Amino acid sequence: MDDLHVRPGPGIPEGITIPSAELTERFSHSSGPGGQGVNTSDSRVQLSLNIATTTSLTEGQRIRALERLHSRLSDGVLTITASNRRSQHENRVAARERLTDALREAITPPISRRSSTPTRASRTRRLEAKKRRSHLKLARRRPQAD
Repeated sequence: MDDLHVRPGPGIPEGITIPSAELTERFSHSSGPGGQGVNTSDSRVQLSLNIATTTSLTEGQRIRALERLHSRLSDGVLTITASNRRSQHENRVAARERLTDALREAITPPISRRSSTPTRASRTRRLEAKKRRSHLKLARRRPQAD
């Protein structure tokens, strides 16, 4: 098994390389129908990474990942299961992709939005739209008996 590489992105300027020694792969029979090979081939893959003890993350990245993935962790271990393909190799590739996606999403820092005041033009557009809508609703009313 090769090292796992997470591409550079927001919060990961140099990318991350997770050594293969920190990854655990288990294979088992896939569930459900699959023809003759379903009971003889171990095509389901479970890929695990202990986020609490991995050396490839910085302390800030580790804390952020543990906070964001807490519902998916079991004693600090993130386990990804792939069984939607028939071949073990394709399931291994899919599990590795899912693990890198989960790590990238967990490590990426939140984007902070600066609140701003509406511009004069946007306030004018909003009020004009309200006036147009009001006139439209007034035109729908029943005529008044004079």
